[in-house]
Amino acid sequence: MPDKGEIYKCELCGNVVLVLEAGGGALVCCGEDMQLLSDEEAKAYSSH
Repeated sequence: MPDKGEIYKCELCGNVVLVLEAGGGALVCCGEDMQLLSDEEAKAYSSH
């Protein structure tokens, strides 16, 4: 389950999601679970 502040990316289309409010379930895009970015990868997106 995603937590507030985490950043996820779809490996197929490249969509990126920042979790603003955690709910239940998994983040899914293009029919597959989105991948949680590492701290280093997330820092690159948070600086935008």
